[in-house]
Amino acid sequence: MAGTPAEAAEHARFDALVAEAAAVSVDGWDFSWLDGRATEQRPSWGYARAMADRMGRARAALDIQTGGGEVLASVPTLPPLTVATESWPPNIARATALLHPLGAAVVADADEPPLPFGDNAFDLVVSRHPVTTWWSEIARVLTPGGTYFSQQVGPASVFALVEYFLGPQPPEVRGARDPEKARAEAEAAGLEVVDLRMETLRTEFFDIGAVVYFLRKVIWMVPGFTVEEYRPELAALHHRIETEGPFVAHTTRFLIEARKTEAHRPE
Repeated sequence: MAGTPAEAAEHARFDALVAEAAAVSVDGWDFSWLDGRATEQRPSWGYARAMADRMGRARAALDIQTGGGEVLASVPTLPPLTVATESWPPNIARATALLHPLGAAVVADADEPPLPFGDNAFDLVVSRHPVTTWWSEIARVLTPGGTYFSQQVGPASVFALVEYFLGPQPPEVRGARDPEKARAEAEAAGLEVVDLRMETLRTEFFDIGAVVYFLRKVIWMVPGFTVEEYRPELAALHHRIETEGPFVAHTTRFLIEARKTEAHRPE
């Protein structure tokens, strides 16, 4: 991007946007830094509101992979016993600072079985965008009649961006995170799926800084992403956004609610 004054200005803007996005903290699960720089259509079911409603009726609740605790902290009335788990140390610190004053405990957990709780411990387990769902463990810690309520990333989510950097992905990768697979796994663990729905939603990135920030924060999209590794691709995408407008991708989300039957007992 050198040569004409316009090209020099575009190059300078690229350097500034990338440097800014590479320097900002990506701790927690708050995406407010992207305000005005990217938009993501929200699912119609309103996960945070629906989750808060269920929290208001629970006695003991667990939020798995809470991130920085932002979604759980938005609940107006937490159950008398509320626990959150998180694996990433910066998020553990953020969640602890945010949730402890609200009466919720944060437990450091590796996000691998077993969950560090006894059988039949919670009548509500929730999780927003878990990396992996350990269905047998969820069934174990739920009380009979208890509910698991989760919004999850669906298949091929934001893959226009993923495949821009990584190239076409094989069918088994594009088809991962299928909600019907989640249904089958929940039922195999002895849970009854009472709600399952998916939506495809429009996402737009208005500048290259938004792309860099997103890929630094959502680290599984382009594993090992660094600005240095992908600078040529970032420069080309910057030029595309500058000349053609926002980069458009599509997010997929699904909502799943599953209940542990009264007759179910962990093995």
